[in-house]
Amino acid sequence: MRPEKKYLVEEVGSKLKDSEYVFLTNYSRITVAETAELRSKLKDQEAEFHVVKNSILNQATKELEMPDVSEYLEGPVAIVSGGRNPSEVAKILKKFYKDKEKVEIKGGALGDRLLNADEVDQLSKLPSLDALRAQLMGLLNQPAQQCVMVLNAVPQNLLNVLKAQSEKDAA
Repeated sequence: MRPEKKYLVEEVGSKLKDSEYVFLTNYSRITVAETAELRSKLKDQEAEFHVVKNSILNQATKELEMPDVSEYLEGPVAIVSGGRNPSEVAKILKKFYKDKEKVEIKGGALGDRLLNADEVDQLSKLPSLDALRAQLMGLLNQPAQQCVMVLNAVPQNLLNVLKAQSEKDAA
């Protein structure tokens, strides 16, 4: 392999290695201004958008023993990787595609699992990480709340009976 090509494979490999996911998109109709806008939105999630050659990406995924993404490497391909929240990044890509009708998601990989475009779409529909944490805390807190309500019911009912009796006696 030529040194230039090896350098590019290593560069793409470093982007992939630092991320637990990669989304592959078609960027053929996107303008420079739209690319800058998308990169700005992705930067908020610490994700990056890079245009890469298909052969370089294919070689980098093989060297890193990632899932085989070669079925998505037709036509112009850009990768989106980085960040800690793949769901939020997928939401940004989906919204950008819906608004501009550009940057079509071809597929991707999450960990050691290959994702098709529909699975990436499903990933974008997941609640945010903060919302999931709040739901988990609510689930963990619910049994304790119910226990307190049950324990409080007996004295409350006794108090209601005594109050009703005192009102009856007063009348």
